[in-house]
Amino acid sequence: MNPPLLSTAIGRIAPSPTAAMTDRATQLRQAGRDVVSLSVGEPDLATPAHVVAAVKQALDQGQTNYTPVGGTAAMKRAAMLHFRRDLGIATGYDNVTVSAGGKQAIFHALMATLDPGDEVLIPAPWWVSYPEIVAFAGGRVVPMRTGAQDGFRIDPEQLARAITPRSRWLLLNSPANPTGAVYSTQDLSMLAKIIEDHPRLLVMSDDIYAPWRYDEMPHATLAALRPDLADRILTVSGVSKSHAMTGFRIGVAAGPEWLIRAMESLQSHSSGNPCSISQAGAVAAFEGSQDFLREWRDIYHRRRDRVVQQVNATDGLATPAPAGAFYCLVDAALHVGAGRRWSDDQALALHLLDHGVAVVPASAFGAAHCGLSGFRISFAADEALMDEALARIASALEQP
Repeated sequence: MNPPLLSTAIGRIAPSPTAAMTDRATQLRQAGRDVVSLSVGEPDLATPAHVVAAVKQALDQGQTNYTPVGGTAAMKRAAMLHFRRDLGIATGYDNVTVSAGGKQAIFHALMATLDPGDEVLIPAPWWVSYPEIVAFAGGRVVPMRTGAQDGFRIDPEQLARAITPRSRWLLLNSPANPTGAVYSTQDLSMLAKIIEDHPRLLVMSDDIYAPWRYDEMPHATLAALRPDLADRILTVSGVSKSHAMTGFRIGVAAGPEWLIRAMESLQSHSSGNPCSISQAGAVAAFEGSQDFLREWRDIYHRRRDRVVQQVNATDGLATPAPAGAFYCLVDAALHVGAGRRWSDDQALALHLLDHGVAVVPASAFGAAHCGLSGFRISFAADEALMDEALARIASALEQP
């Protein structure tokens, strides 16, 4: 029960399970416990040197004042470059905004558009914050079940069945957290044929993991494929995952001007402008060389293959090879459930934490809607640490 002075809205949400598990692992390490954390999606690679140099220069030049709420002119131009070059979206200056991370852009977009009872269609499993933000805004989540057999992707028929007169948003995340699902050009084109017949339906395309896919196909995103629907699509991106800049807290979004204005109006009363120094770093990130991305992709690809092989070699665990991002969603159903050793995957995650490994239970990502019990691990971590963590997981499954 909530304390009596808290709002009804805050009572509809819970703290992020990912952050909670990561914080718990940090507390245990500070207390002297040996814990390997595979719970947070944070690149372990160093922020590119040219970004760090740009931040130092901005500090030396005294760029420490307020900026426009939606970002500096240089930052907006850099965002436009990113959307055009990297995502294939030709967008105007008034169609982009900058926020304190992609999460803030998503929060403001949903808060600006949802009325109580409006429905948001979200493929499950999903990123932990999607349903919480929808709930806080007074909307209703409509889960759309996916599974490993369909690459954790929804299909047009499924989308058509889910849409009602109250449907307000479809949330697409490709590559996806926590499954690594990737929507191809063909997938998105077929979904667009359904979307075009429902003018009240907006689409949020979360492309934050766009650089990290492990086939030879180029990244596909709906606003690039169907510019005729651009007045109903918000594309969210940033520098956290692509440039190892999680602490900088810079996200960028491109969409219709009416929505961008509403998001910036909210931002003017919530956080105000994004950090001026972080914006200078993000400008350098987008405008500087992108050559390092290929090397980083090869590193993640190698780590992915290593983790998938070790997980599938562990008794009672299974995972498909994710097509993108840097997560594996591990199925541990043989260990979890009625009559099995652990009653739910949260109990399993706590057992693994007791044995020195922090992971996030699959239920935190809405996996129960898909009949999946297990946990998510991030392979954006040092290979030696991952090897140690996976060895601990295999050992923990055999121990009380």
